[in-house]
Amino acid sequence: MLNYLLAYQKGADMKLKNKIYTLVLTLMFFSQCAFSSDVWVNDLRRLFLENSAIIYEINMRTFGANDINKDGIIEFDENETSGNFLNAIPKLKELSQKGINTIHILPITPVGKTKALGTAGSLYAASGFNSINPQLVDINSPLSSKSQAMKFIEEAHKKNIRVIIDLPSCGSYDLYMERPELFMKDKSGQPLVPSDWTDVRLLNAGDEKNINTEVYNIYKEFVDMVINLGADGIRADVATSKPASFWNSLISYSRTQDPQFLWLAESSESWTEPVIQGMTFTPYDKLLEAGFDGYYGSFFNLKDFKTAKEFTNLILTTKSNLSKFSEPKAVIGSFSTHDEMSPIVINGPGFSNMIIWLNATLPVNSYFVDGFDTGDNYLYMYGNKEAQKTYTDDDTYFVHRGKIDIFNFSRQPGGSNSELLKDFIISNGVKRQFSKILNNGKFVPMKTNLSNVFAYAISFDNESIVVIGNIDFRSQVLAEVSVPRLSDKVVPIPVKIDNIPTIEHGSIKTKLNPGEIQVLFLDNFEVK
Repeated sequence: MLNYLLAYQKGADMKLKNKIYTLVLTLMFFSQCAFSSDVWVNDLRRLFLENSAIIYEINMRTFGANDINKDGIIEFDENETSGNFLNAIPKLKELSQKGINTIHILPITPVGKTKALGTAGSLYAASGFNSINPQLVDINSPLSSKSQAMKFIEEAHKKNIRVIIDLPSCGSYDLYMERPELFMKDKSGQPLVPSDWTDVRLLNAGDEKNINTEVYNIYKEFVDMVINLGADGIRADVATSKPASFWNSLISYSRTQDPQFLWLAESSESWTEPVIQGMTFTPYDKLLEAGFDGYYGSFFNLKDFKTAKEFTNLILTTKSNLSKFSEPKAVIGSFSTHDEMSPIVINGPGFSNMIIWLNATLPVNSYFVDGFDTGDNYLYMYGNKEAQKTYTDDDTYFVHRGKIDIFNFSRQPGGSNSELLKDFIISNGVKRQFSKILNNGKFVPMKTNLSNVFAYAISFDNESIVVIGNIDFRSQVLAEVSVPRLSDKVVPIPVKIDNIPTIEHGSIKTKLNPGEIQVLFLDNFEVK
């Protein structure tokens, strides 16, 4: 795309040339640069509330894994190495060069081995909340487990990368057997098992009037641990499963130690009831009122939308929901998370590319899973087959089809789609370049001639970002986007296109390939 911009510059006037030149230099900068900082000061809340966080989710157990024979499974007796805090450090430079400024680390707590899922155990089956998972520690290092985690976070900060750590919502069966008083029970006295999560039991956090101090205290220990490690925020797994008063107290406590400490709730407008009867359910708005800075939203529903209007309405609804709070709140671009199937499996690389550019051009914090940027489909050849060796009581390689493996000692995520990676890097640069427009501009839905083509603009200070997308992943279409007052004298700068659009009085006409998304920059023109 950089070459295209340079070529396009030749026919432009001097003022427009300068704009294009600045954009080209910025994109080149963000595709190559790394950042450094001598003294780290947490600014994650500010960054997040400005929709400027570009978040990359990693499973530390696989992030730096070395699978020598390429069979997908880490075999320790063959000198293969699973991911840990220390072998993840060299990969931080790569993340910085991709434009990542925040990482979300999946749970680092010890995992249960009884009634387990997978040969290593689910990262979300926590057997304790105040120590580091020994699976994530380099046993050959003289550093303690906490020192290794601290070193990783320190090195991330040197690359200007902030760190969010995941807080599991449940306890493992092992923890239940050790401390049954911490868990919710049904009328017959049996522990509640949330949905099909057979490896965990539901912690009893109490209710709005009476918080369970024992559960609160183990969560408080977790907060103390991650703040002492130097982390910048927490992502609360299934935050809806605990009362708002529980979270309000815990969040307030964390802010006494670090006012910029971020709290991200796994919650959505789409979730309106608990996953099992008898389980506490706190809706997203009550969580935000309790002190959470942001939530997931419902962007993962894009894969199910049949019309562009559904997507546009989702964006408008999300913006309206956020505006109801007296303090600033924000969302992540939750189009694809570790709980969602790879977009490659759903609709091919075009869907991943669309998600990349939506994250870059919507008023959201960008969010991606390790391996997404190179097109990993998370289809593991060993998946759900009998295991040759296990470290739990599960003798199968349990996985969720098309989702990153969080159950086994498995390979480092990643694909081989270099074109997707290139767009990923460029789009993150675009998000930074146009941050003033995206963070301050007005979101304007635009009318199109086709039900499966969405279009929107974000305008600020006489400049506009225009985005046009085709959610039909099978057919090429000829789209016409209504832009009142637009004349052919307005020359768009193509930021991301496959086909050159035609500007006519009051409209943009363009050909869209299946699943294609186009991004244009309009100078000296506001879409209203």
